[in-house]
Amino acid sequence: MAKNKVISTEDILSTLCHSVTEVLSSASGNQIAYSAMVQKITRTCMRPDIGCFVLFDGGFTGLVVTNFTAQAAMEVYQDYMRSMGMPESEIAQSHLSDDVSNVMGELMNQIVGDFTSKVREQLHTSITQNQPKMMAINKQVQISVDTTMDRPQARRVTFTTQGQNIFYLELAMDKTEFIKLHDYDITEAVDPDDIIASQRSKKAEPAKKAESPAEDVADDDFMADLGL
Repeated sequence: MAKNKVISTEDILSTLCHSVTEVLSSASGNQIAYSAMVQKITRTCMRPDIGCFVLFDGGFTGLVVTNFTAQAAMEVYQDYMRSMGMPESEIAQSHLSDDVSNVMGELMNQIVGDFTSKVREQLHTSITQNQPKMMAINKQVQISVDTTMDRPQARRVTFTTQGQNIFYLELAMDKTEFIKLHDYDITEAVDPDDIIASQRSKKAEPAKKAESPAEDVADDDFMADLGL
């Protein structure tokens, strides 16, 4: 009898890490990488300089926390704003700026949205998320975020930006395993941006009507019969 494939916490964490690198790299043009080693931790915490947490529930319960150093947050934020065509004079220069927290919170929202989509496609289950809470944290303050889970497991992964600045992602979730009973095809999500871009390119192409040589000859003969 073939052994059924088991998807563990580490597999789900790997999916989340892919969402982080894909969304941040695409949004900012900054090549984000993460460590191949994962840490087992006892609890998740928000730490200086900028922290964010998102709760999710549904097929399984969990908590995602990101902790950015000021340098890492500013690198990602500024690269993102430049990629959006924002003038340098309008880009914040301090990680304490509300604009930095708002932008990083929106990027975190996109990350978890991409993650929930991947969970739906790959695990055939659904999870929902709350609005990310991103905030600058004083170096003298450490906030512990707790959520109700039956048998929580916590992991931490280190990420590195293109400029070699560090930030961390922490995941706490119920101890659970997904067991594949039979093979199935994973349907890739359709990116709305790709559809819009495709439609725009089609509209931009000039309409061309091809006429065959036979049609040209027939038209000439018809005009000749009319004495024209």
